[in-house]
Amino acid sequence: MPEHTARPDTPANPHPADPAPRPVDWVTVEDPPEGRWSTWTSVTRLSRGPEPRPSWVVTADAAVDTELGVLKSGKEAVCHLLRRAVPSDPDRDSLLVAKRYLDASHRDFQRSTVYTEGRRTRNSRDARALARRSSHGRAVAAGQWAQAEWDTLVRLWQAGVSVPYPVQVDGTEILMEYIAVDGEAAPRLADCRGTREELRGWYDQVVDAMERMASLGLAHGDLSPYNLLLAGSRVVVIDLPQVVDVTVNPNGMELLHRDCRNVGDWFARRGLDVDAEDLFGRLVAALW
Repeated sequence: MPEHTARPDTPANPHPADPAPRPVDWVTVEDPPEGRWSTWTSVTRLSRGPEPRPSWVVTADAAVDTELGVLKSGKEAVCHLLRRAVPSDPDRDSLLVAKRYLDASHRDFQRSTVYTEGRRTRNSRDARALARRSSHGRAVAAGQWAQAEWDTLVRLWQAGVSVPYPVQVDGTEILMEYIAVDGEAAPRLADCRGTREELRGWYDQVVDAMERMASLGLAHGDLSPYNLLLAGSRVVVIDLPQVVDVTVNPNGMELLHRDCRNVGDWFARRGLDVDAEDLFGRLVAALW
């Protein structure tokens, strides 16, 4: 049998074998000596604060989140002071509040339902767990409260309501603006004393916030001088997970009326001529 030999005019192989691939040098990224790497890029776009963002918001991948202590603890969440900064760049350094909802703290389901009536739970399994008040149900509730507060913060910030800027949400943790005076946490309005002129200015700001919320169909639901911060002359509304849609929640009007009484009575006791019922009427008109 004749041998098969290449013809002299056969061209060289036009597709020579690829060279052997170079070995990959794997680099292990270690955790920073203190804290954690910034979680900004690990959350989705909708989980980041609205644009335009304040200039102090740090978005760099090289930023490190460092815990500085507990600011406030409650039945449903603990607020930590957190520094997000790029170690090599002093211009990219900010203080934030990390509000973390606790699973085990959501035991008062009866109280919670006052605020959550009218809210929908898309996942049927989660809805059943909430109804049974199981451990999974408490975990679901923690995530729902965090998401509810995040959604409200974003909506109110965009509407011009004086609230902390919402930086990001990640599961049961919300990062938001740290409201401070000379580097220290801003005091609650309940702990402040002012002149009649100052009281009038504070009251007008609270009413403006309530009217803006009412124009969106919303009521704080638990508003009082203990949920208002005073940063210099600026009043800031905080603690917003229980905000209710007055048009959907059957308890909405009652909660709105209670907000008016809490605010009006506090200012009236300090000598300001205000009428809680008149305020309620103004807010009801703003609803429609």
